Amino acid sequence: MCWLFVGLVLQGCNAVKIAYNQAPTLAYFYLDGYVDFNDAQSTQVKNDLAQMQAWHRQTQLPAYIDLLQKLQQKMKQDITASQACEVFADVRQKALAMTDHAEPAALSLALTLTQKQLDAMQRKFAKGNSSWRKDYLDASTKDVFENRQKNAVKRGEMLYGSINDRQRSLISQQIEKSQFNAAQSYAERERRQKDMLQTLAKVVASRPDPVTLQKDMRSLMQRSISSPDAAYRSYLETITQEGCANFAELHNATTAEQRKKAVNVLAEYEQDFKMLAAQK
Repeated sequence: MCWLFVGLVLQGCNAVKIAYNQAPTLAYFYLDGYVDFNDAQSTQVKNDLAQMQAWHRQTQLPAYIDLLQKLQQKMKQDITASQACEVFADVRQKALAMTDHAEPAALSLALTLTQKQLDAMQRKFAKGNSSWRKDYLDASTKDVFENRQKNAVKRGEMLYGSINDRQRSLISQQIEKSQFNAAQSYAERERRQKDMLQTLAKVVASRPDPVTLQKDMRSLMQRSISSPDAAYRSYLETITQEGCANFAELHNATTAEQRKKAVNVLAEYEQDFKMLAAQK
């Protein structure tokens, strides 16, 4: 669901602070798992990630704090699907701001990639795709339903505490009515991966000038944000609106005690982010 404010990484307050402070290292190992950086790339990527975290701490965390404060007020009363989607749109814009800031580093890295590294990336994609197919395409309808239900309940409990039987039933009904289409989602997943590999292969083969490189990579990013497949764009909009409506419906079914719990959880994250923003 889109509503959990970048997932809110709801794993406990200490975990959030530790994860944020270690974000450059965690991001490095994540990226290295796809590319297998050489020594020169490793040094540059580590420096770029450290600089990005410093920028994020100084310029972005204050906006997250403001959003958390607004969410605390929303959690005290019923909300509409439109209000939930407003939060999603806000979070999306913040994510795009991070992408824009990372562009120079990404362009610099792209010019140093090799075909061997693209082959490693393709193998990593294939491994992830195999796992995705196992969970959503090859699994039985019952298993997919139970997995989605389990994850939805877990997300709800991260924010509201224990979910009661009536709310579990509501979540089940939402999943049963969902327009989620595993095959369509998987097709777009593969399209994006193929697009990325083809674009980077062109960079590796031609080593374009800075203007051409920026144009090609920005086009790739735009196709990732807004698929060239009109049917998928329509599907994504349907799923997004569905997620907003589902969250609003679940929230409006919560008790006063659960809403108080949600406010307290968000307040704790607000304090965590304030502490992180104050660090140098």
